[in-house]
Amino acid sequence: MEKIKFGTDGWRAIIAKGFTVENVARVSSAIARWLLINKPDPSVVVGYDCRFGGEMFAETVTKVLALKEIKVFLVPDFVSTPMVSYGVARLHASLGVFITASHNPPEYNGIKIKGSYGGSLFETELKDIEALIHESNDISLDTIKWEDLIDQNLIEYVDLEAMYLENIKRNFDLVLIKKSGLKFAFDAMYGSGQKVIKKILPNIKCLHCTKDPFFNGIPPEPVQQNLIEFSERIIKLWKVDAGLAVDGDADRIAMYDKEGNYIDSHHIMLLLIHYLAGYKKLSGKIVTGFSSTVKVEKLAAHYGLPVQRVKIGFKQIAEVMVKEKVLVGGEESGGISVTGNIPERDGIWMGLTIIQFMAETGKSLRDLVEEVYDITGRFAYQRQDLKVTSELKTKIVRKCREKEYNSFGKFKVQMVEDLDGWKYYFNENEWYMIRPSGTEPILRTYAEAENEKKVIEILREGYDTIMRG
Repeated sequence: MEKIKFGTDGWRAIIAKGFTVENVARVSSAIARWLLINKPDPSVVVGYDCRFGGEMFAETVTKVLALKEIKVFLVPDFVSTPMVSYGVARLHASLGVFITASHNPPEYNGIKIKGSYGGSLFETELKDIEALIHESNDISLDTIKWEDLIDQNLIEYVDLEAMYLENIKRNFDLVLIKKSGLKFAFDAMYGSGQKVIKKILPNIKCLHCTKDPFFNGIPPEPVQQNLIEFSERIIKLWKVDAGLAVDGDADRIAMYDKEGNYIDSHHIMLLLIHYLAGYKKLSGKIVTGFSSTVKVEKLAAHYGLPVQRVKIGFKQIAEVMVKEKVLVGGEESGGISVTGNIPERDGIWMGLTIIQFMAETGKSLRDLVEEVYDITGRFAYQRQDLKVTSELKTKIVRKCREKEYNSFGKFKVQMVEDLDGWKYYFNENEWYMIRPSGTEPILRTYAEAENEKKVIEILREGYDTIMRG
């Protein structure tokens, strides 16, 4: 069998090619070995989302763990990543194992592993589990009797959605939101946030709130090009004050204002800082990924808050949140968390925080964005993924490492940062970034400037420069 390599939160692979019952059993056995070495009397929360084969793969994980006499709290139906993470913390479990490939295309599935604190497992621990994966599966899954494991109390069904909903009701003023008269829309992208949102906001207008393991052919990532139908409904059909979209496992977020303008994760992070520090007078560190807007520092400075930049990947943010007092932790890809919640991305929780901000102030989403702009100045941001040959990718990365890029067309480099990729500053507000994918022949490029026209210009000049080799 092929060697299994973990990524940001765990492991993902193409269903039936790499992501098979046998390979899921191999990973589950490694998790069991790690638990029995490191945790006394371990227990695990196991769940799955709307992807193909989720229930079957979750049962495989459960069988392997229970066979090793590790108690499993198992969901009876699909749930979201934040529900599993909250369940781990609430049930005082040792780990969470969630069957999901998050925002990836429908042919993928995967395993996310969550720590006892209800957030991404630390990188060192993930590597320790990965090192325990054997070359083949040595467990005969068909001989394991499910009912016997239940009778031994090694498997217990739990309603994570009900637990999550209770926590929402404790932390948000749903009565105030209802009385505000504000109207909202929600795009589940055929993912696992679809059931709970109707219980939280019964009158919300829903799109793609049915289960489709193929996501209608569109990867369930809440980026603008995947939300065209949602934005068109807001513009042409629905009279709503804001739209909320989450990814396939409901941990990433995007929003729309009532005019149908896309509100990206950078603006959402800034809105959360503005609300919690400016209106609620709360304090704490701001932690954000290397590729996020530089306006984070400007807004944080306005409120006297420290900022820490970390490598890309929410597990980097989660680790800081576990150890320190963090007000807002967020990344460019839409994963955001705030104080008062577990150290985990949660698209619905973040959306409700913005919705409550609107209800409390009586201001529109656009009004609140303008308040942020009054402090930070306007900005635009885009990411462009470039498919390149391995040879060209290697050549571009070498040039970055050897500091050969001094300009990109007319844009002259004033400063370079290399925490995770290479970020080329043209001034304090405008920059271009190059970051190679670790697993694919792809270069991710990013740009920020004062308006969209200039962002596009920077990306074009950057493309022309690096593609010359």
